[in-house]
Amino acid sequence: MVSSIRLDRRAVLKGLAGVSLSLPLLEAMGKEVAEKTPRRFCAMYTANGMSLPNPSHGIDDWSWFPKQEGRDFEFGKSTEPLSPFRGKLSFLGGLHHPNGTKADPHLCSDMWLTGAPLHNPKPGTFNSVALDQVVAQHTKQYCRQPSLVLSIDAGVGFLSRTGTISYNLEGKPIPAENNPRRVFDRLFRGDRSSLALQREQLKRRIKLVDAVLDNAKLLEKQLGQSDREKMDQYLTSLDEIEARLIASEKWIDIPLKAQDFSHLNLEANSEGEPHEYYRNMFDLIALAFDADITRSVAFMLNREDGMGVSDTFPVKLGLNRTHHSLSHADDKDGQLAFAKYDLFLSQQLAHFLGQLQQYQDVDGSVLDNTIVLFGSGASTTHNPTNLPTLIAGGSNMGLQHGTHWRKPNTPLSNLYLSILHSMKIEENSFSDSTGVLQDSIFTKV
Repeated sequence: MVSSIRLDRRAVLKGLAGVSLSLPLLEAMGKEVAEKTPRRFCAMYTANGMSLPNPSHGIDDWSWFPKQEGRDFEFGKSTEPLSPFRGKLSFLGGLHHPNGTKADPHLCSDMWLTGAPLHNPKPGTFNSVALDQVVAQHTKQYCRQPSLVLSIDAGVGFLSRTGTISYNLEGKPIPAENNPRRVFDRLFRGDRSSLALQREQLKRRIKLVDAVLDNAKLLEKQLGQSDREKMDQYLTSLDEIEARLIASEKWIDIPLKAQDFSHLNLEANSEGEPHEYYRNMFDLIALAFDADITRSVAFMLNREDGMGVSDTFPVKLGLNRTHHSLSHADDKDGQLAFAKYDLFLSQQLAHFLGQLQQYQDVDGSVLDNTIVLFGSGASTTHNPTNLPTLIAGGSNMGLQHGTHWRKPNTPLSNLYLSILHSMKIEENSFSDSTGVLQDSIFTKV
């Protein structure tokens, strides 16, 4: 609900313009910490599942999941672009969220990174914390930005038609960004003048919100549930901006790593060519990891149920139907077209992995020190079981790749706990996990 409890969270702004902020822990602790290799996490979500064609159509070689299990698997035609990274990635089958089979299937993106019981939330709540934000809580002291939350349509969308896959510690949706230029400015333009302008804008917004909250009791009587949720989401957005500004202030006197930005097209946008848009967004993530600006990223590539601009991407690629329509296709041509859209996404993912492989840390590539999670909240046609899941990178964190691992009815949260432990984040559990993945690609959990 909209109430004065939020006012306390504004108190950090008092005196913000002149506050004295200490140097980051990374700098304060000296060379030993500065030279410690970062451990990073990137989650990428595609909606509506993957193509798993009906065997009667005779196009099994277009199935997203490899036909063979174990290390002798062969890439299908829709994932063939990933074959150069065979030793750096693995397919995982049989995973699901136990709460997902009980909930509205359109909620699968809301719960993909949380596993929350969205069919029966606690009073006053909807979701729980997302995996990327757990990572951010443990890595934010080492980098300029706690996390980077991106999506195809920006904002938060609305319940069951979410526009973000990231949720904070209170289960509130974190607004996502979708504009390459704004992402670039946020990540790489941390000069004093830009920060001062952002701070003044934030103070004006919060002054306005505080004026509204002074009349909170009256407001609650006048606003419906939907409007109260929108107000709460707006407050969450201000909190995120506030946290980013405070983090940026701490690093203002520490120069960024010198990098080449000449390959970026910051005018690319989601209304234009899909491959150009995705390539630039992935390049920005790779650059952010390379410069150690953030160690936690969540990127929602598509939205569920025909929502948002990305639903038209297959049409732009000449596949004749929208993304959501293809996910429901039961004819051979439709399922083949759906698989060809998976092929397009595999090409974008391969480009991203190539960028991470190109950038180098002290003890290997950025890919070797980054766990990349790619998947969907449905297998196909809103089925929340056997979730298509690919893990790449993390070789320096004990991940041993080059396999198609499958164990039916395994909680997806067990994978998430394994990721945390591989990053040396020793949580006892995550969501409804029952343990870590046993006899899997994770060797240090």
